[in-house]
Amino acid sequence: MNGDITGLTVFYDPGCGVCCRFRRWLESQALWLPVEFMGFREKEAELLMPGLLDLGADRECIVLADDGHWWQGADAWLVCLWATREYRLWSARLAAPVFRPVLLKVVDAISSNRLKLSSLLGFSSDREVMAELEKHEVECGDDRCSWPEWPAGQVKGGVR
Repeated sequence: MNGDITGLTVFYDPGCGVCCRFRRWLESQALWLPVEFMGFREKEAELLMPGLLDLGADRECIVLADDGHWWQGADAWLVCLWATREYRLWSARLAAPVFRPVLLKVVDAISSNRLKLSSLLGFSSDREVMAELEKHEVECGDDRCSWPEWPAGQVKGGVR
């Protein structure tokens, strides 16, 4: 990995629960460098990486380094692990030739079935969470806001 990299942008699908869960997980990790997430369909994403949609960003994760290098699919997942303090060594192990075929199959299976997996596992996407929040009126007064009580299970997977 290039020592000149000082930041990463992960292009993800905010409509995919698996993608959003991965985002929340990565954001919770101690990182060696800043990692920014951007919806792959955002105008800013196309400006930052022209041709992003042509690369299949709707099917696979794409990561762009601030030095211009980019990775897609399994390699993008490895770069995300590489950015973490706890899993950097695992990124090197999983990139080894002995593990590479398995890694490619696992990442392809997740990517190809991410929407079905999201539903099966009850992972809410950012869009689903925002839509649910917009349905509820927030009452604010006296410098405090209160949310109405939600029935259990109304938002799949919760927000962490």
